[in-house]
Amino acid sequence: MNTVLITGANRGLGLEFVRQYAKRGWQVLACCRAPEQAEALQALANDLGGIEPMALDVTDESAINSLAASLKGRAIDHLILNAGVLGERCATLGEMTQAEWLSVLNINTVAPALLIQALSDNVAASEHKTIVGLSTRVASIADNGSGGMYAYRASKAALNQILVSAAHNLKAQGVKTLAVHPGWVQTDMGGDKATFTPEQSVAGIIAVADSLTPGDSGQFRVFDGSTIPW
Repeated sequence: MNTVLITGANRGLGLEFVRQYAKRGWQVLACCRAPEQAEALQALANDLGGIEPMALDVTDESAINSLAASLKGRAIDHLILNAGVLGERCATLGEMTQAEWLSVLNINTVAPALLIQALSDNVAASEHKTIVGLSTRVASIADNGSGGMYAYRASKAALNQILVSAAHNLKAQGVKTLAVHPGWVQTDMGGDKATFTPEQSVAGIIAVADSLTPGDSGQFRVFDGSTIPW
């Protein structure tokens, strides 16, 4: 049986990843800060089976290392680095602070890097060997025509760089990485006026992850498979 580990699995895209992977018959390691309080996740686990809610605060390095220790020797086919924040309080000149910058970077950039470090052997031991980082089109420097969104843009651009580095460093183990823009999605972050549903976005991301070849590793894609300039 294939296994996926998903961060930020209690709501939004993370919860939809849990739903779709479970319906495919995969074993789902659904990580969030307080799974006992994640009612929608618990309901999915009861309805679909194959879902293991797991406690993980991605801002806590010791929690990441403890999770990795508990999963030692267990193969992870798809590692979905989904947890992230928009950083609205660190988006505009005149309003930024060091504390807000560090908070956004810790969640969007440092946590994915530490999770890749902690779980790369698990991914390498699997059949699919795929790491997916949820990025955003606004991380593209070439596509930045409006400015603003300082911490979000920068933290996700840094995530992209981490994924490219990991593509090189884990190539010998057969591990592939992907930075993916999920689209403007109807979630708490995207709002109800967004263009795409979580179902559409997640189905597309899973399809791109499934079709990723070693030659595609380290690319920056949209959920529909198209590429984005760096």
